[in-house]
Amino acid sequence: MHRRTKIVATLGPATDDIAVLTAMVRAGLDVARVNFSHGSQDEHLRRIELVREASRRAGKIVGVLADLGGPKIRIEGFRDGPIQLAEGATFALDPRLATDAGTQTEVGIAYPNLHKDVKAGDTLLLADGQIVLDVVAVDGPRVSTVVRVGGPLSNRKGLNRQGGGISAPALSAKDLDDIRFAAANDIDYVAVSFARDARDVREAREHLRAAGGHGHIVAKIERNEAVHNLASILDETEVVMVARGDLGVEMGYAEITGLQKTILHQARNKFRIAITATQMMESMIHNPVPTRAEVSDVANAVMDGTDAVMLSAESAVGRYPVKAVEAMSHVIRGAEKYQLSHSRARHRTEGQFGRTDEAIAMAVMYTANHMRVRAIVALTESGSTPLWMSRIRSDIPIYAFTRHATTSRRVTLYRGVYPVQYDVTEPGARHVEASIFARLLELELVEVGDLVIVTSGPLSGVAGGTNALQILKVTRN
Repeated sequence: MHRRTKIVATLGPATDDIAVLTAMVRAGLDVARVNFSHGSQDEHLRRIELVREASRRAGKIVGVLADLGGPKIRIEGFRDGPIQLAEGATFALDPRLATDAGTQTEVGIAYPNLHKDVKAGDTLLLADGQIVLDVVAVDGPRVSTVVRVGGPLSNRKGLNRQGGGISAPALSAKDLDDIRFAAANDIDYVAVSFARDARDVREAREHLRAAGGHGHIVAKIERNEAVHNLASILDETEVVMVARGDLGVEMGYAEITGLQKTILHQARNKFRIAITATQMMESMIHNPVPTRAEVSDVANAVMDGTDAVMLSAESAVGRYPVKAVEAMSHVIRGAEKYQLSHSRARHRTEGQFGRTDEAIAMAVMYTANHMRVRAIVALTESGSTPLWMSRIRSDIPIYAFTRHATTSRRVTLYRGVYPVQYDVTEPGARHVEASIFARLLELELVEVGDLVIVTSGPLSGVAGGTNALQILKVTRN
C-alpha cells in the first residue's frame, strides 16, 4: 500500500552526514525543511546540496521547504548565565539593556516596540509558555512585570503576548534576504512565519517572484490574528502549516486540538495543502521509539486529512533521525488503513467548477472510486490537476507525469501524489499511450491488464490545460 500522507523533516547537525540523509530519504522523507531561524546561508546551501545529492543516491525526488525566521520576539542574554524566576518576583523587559546584561530582575529584549503592544493587565509568556508574566506597568520602553509562574530562564528565549497582538511585521530585513537566497537556489516552498493576514502572504510571494523564484508559499498559522484571518489567508496561500508551538502559546494549549481540526478542514475545503507540525515525535530526540501519545497524535492528524506531518528537532538535532522518519512512516500507514475503511472519498456536489482541470480532476476521482482502477496518471505541466485530485480521499495512487523538475519536487507535498519524470513531447502524440504504459511497467507500478485513468491536455507546455480523461487497459508493446 502506498503511503499517501507525506513526511517533512527538518535538516540540522544530525542530518549533515550524507549517509544519514540518504537513509532518511529511503526511509520515507518527502520534503526537507531548512530552518532559517538557525545557521548561516552558507550552512543552508550546504544542506540543500546534501538533500539533492541524497535524492540522487536514493533515486527518489525530494522537495525543499525554506522556513523563514520571521519576527520571533526574543529576550536577550544574561550576564551570569541562566536564572531561576520565582513566583511573585518582579522582572522587567527593557530594550535599552545590553545584549548580555540580564540579571535576576531584568533582561534586554530584541524587540524595541514591545511597550507599544502591551499594557498593564496583559499576560506575557516566555520559553514556550513555561514562564508566565503579568504586566504591571509600562514606563517608556521598559515593561515591568510580576512572575505568575516561574521557572528556569536562559538566553534568547521566545516571548509571546497571550491572545496575540504583537505588531512586528511578518517579514524582517533578514527574511527578505533569505527570500532572495531561496529564489537563487530554486527552493520549492517558502514558509512565512507568524503571518497575520493575506497581505503578509501576498508580500512574501511578491518578493519571491521579484527575485526570480517560483516556489509556493506556506502560511504558518501560529498567531491569534492568523486564526481570525484564516479564510482570507487560505484564499491567498498555496499551503498552510498548523504550527502548534507558538499557536499553543498564544491561544492556550487547550485550544490546539480543535484549532488543528478546524484548520485542516478549512484547508481541504479550499483545496489547499496542509502540514501539521511541532512536537509530533518529540521524545525521539533522545529515544529510539515514540510514545503511545505521539503515535496517537500523528495518527489523528493523518485521519483528520493533513497532507503532511513534520519532524523538527527530532530530525535536526535528535539522536535517531532515520528511526524518526521510519516511525512516522509506520504510524501513517497504520492510520491510513483505518481512515479508508470508515470514510470513502467525499466528492464535491455543490456549486460550479471554476476551471476545466478541476472538473476533469473531480470526474477522474469519482470514476476511479467506482471502478477497479489500479492507478491514475496525470500528464501535467504545473501540477494543478494532481493537486485537485489529491483533495479527494482515495487509496488509488496518483502519478504526476511531468517533464519539469520544479513540478516534480512540488508535488512531493501533495497527499497521495507521486512524481514521475516524463517528457510528453518525446514520444509524439501517436505513441504517448504506449510510452506511458512502458514507464509504469518499468517502475513496477502496474501490471499488464490493469485499468488506469490518464488525464491530459491538447498542448504541452500549457499549465492548467488538462481537458481530457481516458480509461485504458495496460498493454506491453
